[in-house]
Amino acid sequence: MARYIFITGGVVSSLGKGLASAALGALLQARGYSVRLRKLDPYLNVDPGTMSPYQHGEVYVTDDGAETDLDLGHYERFTGRSANQQDNITTGRLYQDIIAKERRGDYLGATVQVIPHVTDALKEFVLDGNEDYDFVLCEIGGTVGDIEGLPFFEAIRQLGNDLPRGSCVYLHLTLIPFIPSAGELKTKPTQHSVKELRSIGIQPDILLCRADREIPENERRKIALFCNVRPSAVVQALDVASIYDVPLAYHEEGLDNEVLAAFGIEDAPGLDLTRWQNISERIANPEGEVKIAVVGKYTGLLDAYKSLNEALSHGGIANRVKVNLEWIESEIFEAEDPSPYLEGVHGILVPGGFGERGAEGKIKAATFARERDVPYFGICFGMQMACIEAARNLAGIENASSTEFGETDEPVVGLMTEWMRGNELEQRKATGDLGGTMRLGAYEATLSEGSRVAAIYGDTHISERHRHRFEVNTGYRDRLEAVGMRFSGLSPDGLLPEIVEYPDHSWFIGVQYHPELKSKPFEPHPLFASFIAAAVEQSRLV
Repeated sequence: MARYIFITGGVVSSLGKGLASAALGALLQARGYSVRLRKLDPYLNVDPGTMSPYQHGEVYVTDDGAETDLDLGHYERFTGRSANQQDNITTGRLYQDIIAKERRGDYLGATVQVIPHVTDALKEFVLDGNEDYDFVLCEIGGTVGDIEGLPFFEAIRQLGNDLPRGSCVYLHLTLIPFIPSAGELKTKPTQHSVKELRSIGIQPDILLCRADREIPENERRKIALFCNVRPSAVVQALDVASIYDVPLAYHEEGLDNEVLAAFGIEDAPGLDLTRWQNISERIANPEGEVKIAVVGKYTGLLDAYKSLNEALSHGGIANRVKVNLEWIESEIFEAEDPSPYLEGVHGILVPGGFGERGAEGKIKAATFARERDVPYFGICFGMQMACIEAARNLAGIENASSTEFGETDEPVVGLMTEWMRGNELEQRKATGDLGGTMRLGAYEATLSEGSRVAAIYGDTHISERHRHRFEVNTGYRDRLEAVGMRFSGLSPDGLLPEIVEYPDHSWFIGVQYHPELKSKPFEPHPLFASFIAAAVEQSRLV
C-alpha cells in the first residue's frame, strides 16, 4: 500500500515546494522505492494553457497532452518518471467535473457543497491509481491561508484520518528570513505559518526551513518547541549552487531519514547517490564554457523558459562545460542591428512563443546565425521564423509571413485545422476555444536517412512533445529545399513538417516540437547535447 507525503508551503510563495518535492522523490528513489509526484493547484483555470507566461511561467506538457504546472517538469527531471494528465489537478478542472455531474443528476438531488463533494473529489484524485507506488508525494500549490486553497487543505486533513495510521506525513516548507538591521534570523513567520496550518487541523510532521544562511541550533530548538515537532524534524534548506545539488544537500541535512522515521520505517534500503554526485561534480568542475544567446519574448520572467534553461544546462553537463545564457528580448532587434548583441556568442536559440510581437526580431536572429555560420536552434516558433527567414531572404518570397500575424498572400506558416492523432482525425476551427485545443502531447516523426538529426538521435523514428497551433506550410517545401533548407523530419503521414536543417551549415536545426520537455540531467536530450557540442566547437573559432 502506498504511503502519502503532503507538501505544503507558508509565509511566501516561490520558496521551492516543487523543487523540494522533486528532490525528496529523488532521494526516496535512490533508496530503491518507487515514487509518484502529483500537484494540486487551487487556481480557477482548468489548466495553465491560456495563462500568460508572465502570470504563471512556462506551461509544461506531458506525453498524453496535458497542459500542466511547471513543477511537473521538476518532477520528471529529478525522477525520470513521465508525468501524465492525472498528476495535476486545478480547482477549475475539479469544479468543471463536479458541475457536469450535477447537471447529469449524479448527486441524486443532493445539495452540492464544498464538503463533502469537493473534498471527496479531491481525495478520490489523490488516491486514484497509486497501487504500484511505495510513496506518493502531493504538493499543494500556493500558501497556507490562501482562501482558494482551503478545500485542498481540508481534503488532505481528512485523508490523515481516512488512511491507515502511519501512512500519511505532512511536510511544511517555510521561510526563515534574515533581517539585516537586526542581524539575525527570525523564526516568527514560520511560527505563524504553522499556527495557521494547525488552525485548519493539520499538524506538520516535518518543517523544511528555507534560509540563506545556517540556522543556529538554538533557533531550531525554538522552532520545534513552538511548532510542536521534534527538533530533528526542523530541517534547514539552504541555498545551493545548482538545483541538482538539492538532493545531496537535503540528504546531508537528514530530510530523507526524517521522512522515513515519520513513517516508522527503521529498515529502509541503503542510499545510492552516485547519479547525483556525478552530476554535481560535472557542474562544479566544468572544462570550459560557452555563451548562448536566447532570443525570446518573455525574457522578463525566466520561469517562462524553465525547461529550456534546464535542458541547456543538461547539454553543458553532457559536454562538461558551463553554459552561460544571454537572455535577449527579441523586440530589440526590430529597432536595432542584432550584430552588437550576437557577436561573440557561440550559439543562438530562438524558443517557442505566440503572437506577432517580437517575431521580426527572431527572424533577424535566424538571419544572423545563417549568414555568420553560428549554431542555431529554433524551437517551435523558432523553427517557423527560420522558415519565413529562408523564404524571404533565400527564396525571394518577400511577403512570406504567418497567418498568426493576420492575413497574408504568402502563408509560409498557417493555422492547423486538422491532423492525425494515432488513427483519429483531430479538427480545429479558428473561431474555437483557445484552451486545450492546440496540437498537444507526444507525436511521432520520421527522420530522413543521412540527415544530421537522424545522426544525432541515432534513429529515424522519434516521439516528441508538441504544443502549437500553427505549422509550416508544406506547399512551400520545394521552394525552400531548392535554396538549401532540408525538411529532414516529417509526421509519419508526410504531411506535417517536424524538423528543418541546413546541411551545409555548422549546426542549424529547427524543430516544431519542444525537446526541452524530455531532457533530464542524467539523460540530456540529444539535440541539446549536440547543440552545446557545436557551441563548444564555435568557441574555438571565435
